[in-house]
Amino acid sequence: MKIEDHIAFTANHKNWKVGDKLLAMESHEIAHFLASVSNTVNLKIPEYLTEVMNVAGIMSLAEEIAEKELWEILKTLKSPGTSRKLNPMIFEENKKLKKHLLTVAKALLAREALLNKFIVNYPEEPITELRTTLIYHDEHVNFTAKHGSWIVVKRLIIDDKTPMADIARLLSSINETTISKIPIYAEINIKGINEWFADIKKVKSEPEIKTLVDKLLHIPIENYAPKEFREHAKIYALRAALEKVGVTIDIPPKPLEKYLEKS
Repeated sequence: MKIEDHIAFTANHKNWKVGDKLLAMESHEIAHFLASVSNTVNLKIPEYLTEVMNVAGIMSLAEEIAEKELWEILKTLKSPGTSRKLNPMIFEENKKLKKHLLTVAKALLAREALLNKFIVNYPEEPITELRTTLIYHDEHVNFTAKHGSWIVVKRLIIDDKTPMADIARLLSSINETTISKIPIYAEINIKGINEWFADIKKVKSEPEIKTLVDKLLHIPIENYAPKEFREHAKIYALRAALEKVGVTIDIPPKPLEKYLEKS
């Protein structure tokens, strides 16, 4: 049986029942749909981390950090002192397992702290209702895509024994996929964006952070993306800048995977 080209996302867990499916496989439509999926999963990830960390405490710390100027936020996020504040918010005694969760907590903190200072979410609305048929009666999260040679299936059937962190892991993995594919379909020049920051190596000092922020704020984004996707491209510029200070706004699935394997 031939599978039609499509991208679909559905989630059915407790009160969260949403879904949508794209069949109009024009490049710009795919980019917009993937951006909507990314926004959807990023909104839900914190809820599924509450069993392993004090998400409310992290949000409170993020609010405190967000009151600073942008360069100060980056300085604070990369500070060892911030890691020390996050440590007690991790619900894990094993040091190796705690380290994996700390990596996740740092990403969550960065995303929330930067939320009102810079664009971290795509312009598309998240999926908030069920616009397609659920193909599984069981509670689940499901993301599938087929377009040419690109085929992906990310799926988790949820039961009473499913750790909430495993759902967070899958959601972050879906987000990772959208991040990698949006620039292809939106024609965002990631190489060009990276080259804009190429003269800046690893950033440590306060003047270096200020220089980095200045470059971020003055990137000629119109050179790196079509008008339709300039706001999206700004998020990739932010990612490129944050990489210089060892910070990310995206919850990484790998540390959650390692934590779940060994816990």
